[in-house]
Amino acid sequence: MPKRRNSIQTEKLSTQIVPIIGMAKSVETEIVSTMQRLGIVRSETYNKLGSLRHWGLDWKKAYSLVRAKRTPESLGLPSKLMEWTVSDVAKAISAQQAACIEALGTALHHRYPGKENQKHRKQCYKQLSDTSFLDHPFLHRIVRKQFQRGHSWVKNQIVYQQGGYSCKRISRHTYELELAGLRRGQRNRILVRSNRKITGQISVIHNLEFERFEIHFLVNHGTITAPGQRREIGIDKGYTEAFYDSNGRAYGKGLGSVATAKSDRITAKNRNRGKLWALHRKLEKIDPAKSARILENNLSRKTENRRYRQDTAAIAQVIGAASKSLLNGVCAACPEGVPLKVFAEDLTQPMKGKPQSKAMSRKLNSWMKGYMRDSLQKWANWTGSLVQEIQPSYTSQVDSVTGTLLGRRDRDSFIRFTGVVLQADHNAALNILARGTDKEISRFMKKEEVQAVLLRRTARFLKGMGLTLLQAVELGWLDPKHSKSKAFEELLIGM
Repeated sequence: MPKRRNSIQTEKLSTQIVPIIGMAKSVETEIVSTMQRLGIVRSETYNKLGSLRHWGLDWKKAYSLVRAKRTPESLGLPSKLMEWTVSDVAKAISAQQAACIEALGTALHHRYPGKENQKHRKQCYKQLSDTSFLDHPFLHRIVRKQFQRGHSWVKNQIVYQQGGYSCKRISRHTYELELAGLRRGQRNRILVRSNRKITGQISVIHNLEFERFEIHFLVNHGTITAPGQRREIGIDKGYTEAFYDSNGRAYGKGLGSVATAKSDRITAKNRNRGKLWALHRKLEKIDPAKSARILENNLSRKTENRRYRQDTAAIAQVIGAASKSLLNGVCAACPEGVPLKVFAEDLTQPMKGKPQSKAMSRKLNSWMKGYMRDSLQKWANWTGSLVQEIQPSYTSQVDSVTGTLLGRRDRDSFIRFTGVVLQADHNAALNILARGTDKEISRFMKKEEVQAVLLRRTARFLKGMGLTLLQAVELGWLDPKHSKSKAFEELLIGM
């Protein structure tokens, strides 16, 4: 009998933001006052629990530790409001610690490389789950270097659990919420515009940018059940288009033009603002009235902030649509409903050794690599797919046909050593797909180690043709920059 493959179940979760459309002035005053008091609680919770001493603390035990230092009575707060805020902060600290542990993967693999040290690395990760790593000098050092102790200046939100409010439907898209107030038995009524009933934990947030009050809550759009087998695909993240997959299809083709337009607009605007600032400073002593008018009418940020939000939202829309198109069954080579295993580049580390012009650096700053990663992960969760990140070094400089460093990239073309021209992004996506199942190259390897592996493969390929690495450089097949590496010299000596 064939093996039965386990199905994959994932919950489709998203955060919904709805505006508060009705609230009495006295209720608004009390909510703002409560936010200010809870801001003190947030700040002191970070100061109390944000150090390495409380690493790995269970969020359920956080309130008792904070209450020993600050009682809710001292701030005139109900105990439950303070407890919910402390728990929310404790969860944020736990998430920050988890992100720190993930970022330490590179340091651990560099210190304990190879499969022979796999058990040792697993033991290190186990020690990092609690404060036992403090007795390990190496782990203590890298955590101290990576972990940034958190601080909070947030004084514009209140967290409510389900028992802290009630929700009643008034009309089709209007709901009335009764929120727990500062006094026992008191409820503050507000009206909210929403297309669904509000349930679960909510956050009441005073959005200072839009000058309005909002409700943030988590929505469960159902559970998706997908078959256990996933189709493997590699994607190359780019600037002209968001993604290019190993099947030769591009997603988010308008990304480059939108990001460039945003960058050019901001550059032109700031150059003109620079001239106005110079004029304002020049007129401060000569004509103070005109200087003040320039400062008030021409140098404010209100309009520019609105334009910046619009530009950023346009880029986010292109990336989101590209991720949805890639992972939601639109992929031409993947039947609808079949989840994917997507191999993507790990671009969390800054790119070193690649000096760019100021114009190019400015445009790449709008690339939003982090949003690309988050958007991919969101749609992977919604479709039962999996995103696996790989070591990105040399993925665009390898010939996907031979798996060697022979050939060169020229803008959107990759020219093989035989003279055949490939589409550069498609070639890189094929290399990323192959890198995902590569046993020699792991995600956390150093760039120099990846280069050494690829040079060994290139030397073996050339040996079958009766050539050497040095001859490949002379023929123009191999980039001369590789001849400066230590691995290149060792291979020449070995030959």
